[in-house]
Amino acid sequence: MTTKSIIIAGTALLLAPGSTTAWAQSAKPAAAAKVGTGAGTITALDTRAGTVTIKHGAIPAIGWPAMTMTFRASPPTLLKNLRTGQRVGFTAKAQGMNAEVTAIRPQ
Repeated sequence: MTTKSIIIAGTALLLAPGSTTAWAQSAKPAAAAKVGTGAGTITALDTRAGTVTIKHGAIPAIGWPAMTMTFRASPPTLLKNLRTGQRVGFTAKAQGMNAEVTAIRPQ
């Protein structure tokens, strides 16, 4: 089979009745963002990168078990006046593999 015939065959499959409908139905929509609150201890802080690493308990609203993870701070100014070792309460927003802290307060 030549490259030209492969392209023609592929195009014919895409244009066949019902083929685009099947393809559109198989595409998954983006996961909706989930929001939850948690509490934990800051284990690392990078104000230049706008990130904070928190060892936290389970966050059922997002479906997370207890773990240590790094969050992007949104906005980065949330990290002002925080320090490593500090116990904090926080609000997190997760969408797929992206997680950010949208509020954080010392406890």
